[in-house]
Amino acid sequence: MAIITLTTDFGLHDYYVGVIKGAILCQNPNINIVDISHNIDAYDIVQASFIIKNTYKAFPKGTIHIVSVNNFINTAKSFIAIRHKDYYFIGPDNGIFSLVFEDMPTEIFRLDITDTVRGFPLKDIFAKAVHHITTDKPFEEIGEKIHRIQERITLQPVLSKSQIRGSVIHIDNYENVIVNIPLVLFEQVASGRRFEIFFKRYDPITSICEHYSDVPVGETLCLFNSTGYLEISVNLGKAASLHNLKIDDTIQIDFF
Repeated sequence: MAIITLTTDFGLHDYYVGVIKGAILCQNPNINIVDISHNIDAYDIVQASFIIKNTYKAFPKGTIHIVSVNNFINTAKSFIAIRHKDYYFIGPDNGIFSLVFEDMPTEIFRLDITDTVRGFPLKDIFAKAVHHITTDKPFEEIGEKIHRIQERITLQPVLSKSQIRGSVIHIDNYENVIVNIPLVLFEQVASGRRFEIFFKRYDPITSICEHYSDVPVGETLCLFNSTGYLEISVNLGKAASLHNLKIDDTIQIDFF
């Protein structure tokens, strides 16, 4: 049974998600549709890419990941299908996929959307592409082969021998604050040295925890989470609200 995932900024108050699912199931009622998230902030492709990047490999090879965030359908060149490392991706060519992959995919095809109906054409775009893939048609026949996708540049950590300056890239439902500093980079620069992690006016954090419960309830901590990125948290609390941290805020680590 084919597996399809959906990640959108539609929310769950409207009919959009239901219509897309219905159109896909009309093509093949035996498809297993899994919701990753429909609560992406409106038009926020950075947030969506973070969710997809840290989710898609958890599914079996061959899964089709549909992404519908910040769509635009005013051009025949706006939607693409990608095959990358035995996974499929369908969504808008608006820069989101350039943020998902470490290395750029080579199998990219522009979808023909000229025959979609008016009103809510997304359902036809996605259903048609899913039908092509799940009926074992040659993937290279799904659309026009292209060699580049739209690219979106995000802030990268700034490095020196004794410092890393990163930025907040995601705040989860528990208001844990995730920073664009991966563990491998931290260890590379640290080289076993002592460190202080600074954010806002809070006293610096000088140790990395393994678990939230390593500190008393209500205390702030830093750890490297399941995605491998630095996270600022409060044990049973809300770090973002407590420290007034927002997306793109600077986080600084000094090494001694």
